Amino acid sequence: MDTERALEAAITELLDARGAGKTICPSEAARRVDPDDWRPLMEPARRVARRLVARGEIEMTQHGEVVDPATATGPVRLRRP
Repeated sequence: MDTERALEAAITELLDARGAGKTICPSEAARRVDPDDWRPLMEPARRVARRLVARGEIEMTQHGEVVDPATATGPVRLRRP
């Protein structure tokens, strides 16, 4: 759970730093939490992103379009609504 809290903080901080209308990749949050071994954090980062979407804090997109995190497959981006 500490890892997921760190990932949530990373997503939030990265989006705040990026600015309105800009997106991040979940891998950026994973890399911030563990720069040397970030790949195992990809699914936890997506899980955290799905929770943030459910709370209305972020949107998940593919090719610039908002997608349902429950059905999205492949690369996604995250942004503020």
